[in-house]
Amino acid sequence: MLSDAEVAQAADDLLQAEKARRQIGLLSLRHPGMTLDDAYRIQSAQMVRKLEAGRRIIGWKIGLTSKVMQDALGIDTPDSGVLYDDMAFASGATVPDGRFIQPRVEAEIAFVMKAPLEGEVSRAEVIAATDYVVPSLEILDTRILRADPETGKARIIVDTVSDNAANAGIVLGPERHAPEAFDLRWTGAILHRNGEVVATGLGAAVLNDPVTGLVWLARRMGQYGQRIEAGQVVLSGSFIAPIECPPGTGIEAYFGPFGGVSVAFA
Repeated sequence: MLSDAEVAQAADDLLQAEKARRQIGLLSLRHPGMTLDDAYRIQSAQMVRKLEAGRRIIGWKIGLTSKVMQDALGIDTPDSGVLYDDMAFASGATVPDGRFIQPRVEAEIAFVMKAPLEGEVSRAEVIAATDYVVPSLEILDTRILRADPETGKARIIVDTVSDNAANAGIVLGPERHAPEAFDLRWTGAILHRNGEVVATGLGAAVLNDPVTGLVWLARRMGQYGQRIEAGQVVLSGSFIAPIECPPGTGIEAYFGPFGGVSVAFA
């Protein structure tokens, strides 16, 4: 278990990295014995600092929900991060050059809540607490190196969780749907990068059902004395692999009858 001083130092290093748009070394190398609990403590320490600076929480993201991504990292659990108000971009917006370090994009289904969720909840309770669901894009960025240049060691889940689950931005599509209006397991997207199809996927890739992600998140947050609040957005998890978005990239995700969402990078 990391000391309070070690947690505070890691949080400060990540906040400075985000501000300076530069990456730091792997925390898993700095602290070989760090645990997931340590990683969430680092994430929470940053949250306290950001709230003190005037930022506002607008929701939560769930990551590492697909079997492919879990197998790649050698884990059997998703992760989660915090969505802040300055992360929100309108569909069709252009992200300014230099806003992020190494942006990537994922397509997913977002839930907007009308009632809180906390602790052990059922699928039916998630549906009842959901105001509407929308097509969305998550913008990923990493304030921690993806791999250590000297050893070649790749970052692991404790690095990702410490780094707010690599979250950087959220783009919601304009369409709003009742959560029971679509079979979300069969709701998916065709993602275009600069007019070329680069990824496709279905909601079933997210824990077999995107709703399951919120069941998991409510339970995990309950363990840390938190809950999903009414009015908050929850990104339920990507059903495609992350797409690299260097400057000049345009992204369009077509969800068929469910709608669409787009973003560009200057």
